[in-house]
Amino acid sequence: MTDINDLQTTYLSAIKGAPTLTVLEEIRLNALGKQGEISLLMKTLGKMEPKERQEKGVIFNGIRTQIAAALEERKAKLAAAEMTEKLKAESLDVSLSARGELKGSVHPLSQAQYELTEIFSSMGFHVVEGPHIEDDFHNFSALNIPPEHPAREEQDTFYLPKGEDGETLLLRTQTSPVQIRTMQNKKPPIRVVAPGRVYRSDYDQTHTPTFHQIEGLFIDRNIHMGHLKRCVVDFCRAFFEIPDLELRFRPSFFPFTEPSAEVDIACVRRDGELILGEKGDWLEVIGCGMVHPKVLDNCGIDSTEYQGFAFGLGIERMAMLKYGIPDLRSFYDTDNRWLRHYGFSAFEALMGGAK
Repeated sequence: MTDINDLQTTYLSAIKGAPTLTVLEEIRLNALGKQGEISLLMKTLGKMEPKERQEKGVIFNGIRTQIAAALEERKAKLAAAEMTEKLKAESLDVSLSARGELKGSVHPLSQAQYELTEIFSSMGFHVVEGPHIEDDFHNFSALNIPPEHPAREEQDTFYLPKGEDGETLLLRTQTSPVQIRTMQNKKPPIRVVAPGRVYRSDYDQTHTPTFHQIEGLFIDRNIHMGHLKRCVVDFCRAFFEIPDLELRFRPSFFPFTEPSAEVDIACVRRDGELILGEKGDWLEVIGCGMVHPKVLDNCGIDSTEYQGFAFGLGIERMAMLKYGIPDLRSFYDTDNRWLRHYGFSAFEALMGGAK
């Protein structure tokens, strides 16, 4: 019995003095593991006489319970101490200044589109949108574009695999299909602008496979070329912020308008810089014209009763001219340095881009 008491005292003392959880685990295995001393003592009970087994069983179980309780208590204390040391080692000095953050900015394309839609909204136009994946009718046929037109070729248009019904689908090459859908679903008078992303198979300093357009449409009775010219002149002067900006309308051809025109703005090139508003040269910015009667008829609008005008322009091109951006491809380079230089703060955007 003295040996048993000594064994109990030895383990309780070792547990109390265990410096780490690792050492404590070794003590537990030596005492209560499968081959531990206390465990081996418990196995001897099976060889004893019933009376002795009853007496020794109470003693052995008491020792095992006491050692197990001492192990749990010491384990809790060591774990708490270990966590305290870990927290001290990983603590942060919250008195230090906060880490700096980069200031976000509005992309020039977003800014230009915001300014364009704001101007046209002030002129009574409503903003409409449409799908990016179109069919042949809405993208070509309804716009009076003949089957042999170059725009229908695969080197110019991104075609998608035909569906089970054999319908030809493509990525829209202009936002004009939005105008077609609007004329099909709405009775005149119609006054809308359709901004959005379009797709063409082209890539160089002034072209990218994906770019943005905004197109306008005005359908009503007794609309004539004079209304179109006044609308375009007022828009250009408002967007470029040049009240006396001179414009020139040149005869042109588009399948969906008749007569058609291209609009140039006055400019000069001086010391490698393009200066808008000064006379000396011209720069094309907009295509426009009176909506072709066939387009109206294709959309279910009586061309003998209604007529109207349409115009279209590239948002990237307008942004390049107004903000002095030399290369169209830089809009899509995801260069933060470029964006910090040409970007707008949210406040500047609300103020119309004024810096």
